[in-house]
Amino acid sequence: MLLRCQSLSKSFGARPLFEGVSLDVVDGERLGIIGPNGSGKSTLLKLLAGLETPNSGELSQRQGLRLGYVPQADTFEPGATALGVVAAALIPLGHEEHEADTRAAMFLERSGFRRVDQPASELSGGWRKRLSITRELARAPDLLLMDEPTNHLDLEGILWLEELLANATFALIVVSHDRYFLETAATRLLELSRAYAQGTFTVDGPYSEFLRRRAEFLEAQARQEQSLANKVRQDVVWLGRGAQARRTKAKGRIQDAGERLAELTDLRRRNAPTRSADIAFAATGRQTRKLLEGHGLSKTLGGRTLFKDLDLTLSPGMCLGLLGPNGSGKTTLLRLLAGDLEPDAGTIKRAEGLRVVAFTQHRQDLDLRQSLRDALCPVSDTVFFRDRPVHINTWAKRFLFDTAQLKVSVGDLSGGEQARILIANLMLRPADLLILDEPTNDLDIGSLEVLEESLADFPGAVVLVTHDRFMLDRLSTQVLSLDGDGAVKFAPNYTQWLAVRERQVPRQESSKPKPAREKFDAPEAAPAAETGGSTAGSTAAVVKPRRLSYKEQREWDRIEDDIHAAELRVKMLEARMNEPAVLADHRRLEECCHELHAAQELVTSFWERWEQLEALRQ
Repeated sequence: MLLRCQSLSKSFGARPLFEGVSLDVVDGERLGIIGPNGSGKSTLLKLLAGLETPNSGELSQRQGLRLGYVPQADTFEPGATALGVVAAALIPLGHEEHEADTRAAMFLERSGFRRVDQPASELSGGWRKRLSITRELARAPDLLLMDEPTNHLDLEGILWLEELLANATFALIVVSHDRYFLETAATRLLELSRAYAQGTFTVDGPYSEFLRRRAEFLEAQARQEQSLANKVRQDVVWLGRGAQARRTKAKGRIQDAGERLAELTDLRRRNAPTRSADIAFAATGRQTRKLLEGHGLSKTLGGRTLFKDLDLTLSPGMCLGLLGPNGSGKTTLLRLLAGDLEPDAGTIKRAEGLRVVAFTQHRQDLDLRQSLRDALCPVSDTVFFRDRPVHINTWAKRFLFDTAQLKVSVGDLSGGEQARILIANLMLRPADLLILDEPTNDLDIGSLEVLEESLADFPGAVVLVTHDRFMLDRLSTQVLSLDGDGAVKFAPNYTQWLAVRERQVPRQESSKPKPAREKFDAPEAAPAAETGGSTAGSTAAVVKPRRLSYKEQREWDRIEDDIHAAELRVKMLEARMNEPAVLADHRRLEECCHELHAAQELVTSFWERWEQLEALRQ
């Protein structure tokens, strides 16, 4: 046992976050923690890391446990280089300075850093996150705690982290809203929520199994409420008959009736739908067939060509997913489409009077000194949504804000709350084209699902940059990837883009041993054919099998991962189909069925290709 906590409770002032939380963590375990915003996930992680103290409960850990912690916000000493950040974490462990520098350089190289002397302050958000993770990895933890590690990583960074964790020996506790990441990185899921009698619900298995088991549990809890409600109605009738009618009844029944009523009240509280932000983007109703056309678009910044000869068309109902590593030009392309930049070459033709609404990931549009009231409603006490007046109190509640928060400064709000302010402001502006740059950062899973539904229902065009691969795969009608060196490629969806990418991009050669899961080796030489006698000097008796071509070998090397990714999508869609909200919505259920059928066909095609390649290797 690495760590154990029993009946942990934590409150801030009069506001309780959670109570009665108990969990054990053993060697090699991968625990994912989820829950709605405000449920206390980050606070629980800080308690486990020893950075905060619980109001009640007990926390114990194995003697000599080496614990690593990667917070949401990445902080480094002013002026520190990447090498200095990692080396400084090793000195307290007893390493000499030169030894610490050598070890730090080795870990930075493995994490993809090309310049170990680069100041940490000059790194992008994604590379700062890599540096934070590398700093903890270098300390060789027995247990690593990570709070939203994928929030600032680009897609390449997330894939790097997933591969790193797949080959790691330490135990892991991770708070995350990334559903694909939870599916691949977690072996057990724990949800913090007041929907459960003990405050938590735990399932062994990946995220898809958690969804299935949670749906079953909540359905059973709803049936329990219905059954108990029937008994309480009978109790009320009996209690209303008067003392004379009750005289011969057991005296304990009155007490039992009171207990059942209290239990029903608690069940109804737990079964009440979890509130999520009410997101719905307003469209202009434009019927134009083509909203935007770009031909031969090229852009160079700092002497580097980000993309060239790009042709694209945006039409109503289309969602273009944009992929590429940090610095590849995604934000630059978004600004071109929004009209904030001009291309170096090529033309952009926009429909007359095209209305574009953009969400920026850096949140520079927020005035952190403003009050929440002024940020949501800068003029008077009313906003106009879809031509109807909405009072500020009602509008704030729609995005999960209490009226008591209206006086709070925007800078004092959490990242998820700031994201909801931006989304609220976007909803007030009718649009033909939505340009969304990482809108999912800091949103809980419930809000992510609501955002997905709103974008799926939006009749205009959407250009979406997000590290949430589940959302990207579900919404995108087309995926465009940039490599930052000028090349652009289109794919039908994220899953197929990933499969093509893994087949076409040669693996980086490395001097380190290949991980054990790489088990596809080159074919062994075929034995000599039997001729009934000596084969010396004979050349006609042996026919050598055809070897795989270079491209086929690369395809073979990665096809197991392709199959795994495709089967993962099938599992997640099957789990989604079992969710009560989907089962109750005929339209959503039908859409999910179509997506599941397409995903199953992709799995079949991958297995057929595997058989073809396997036959060539015999």
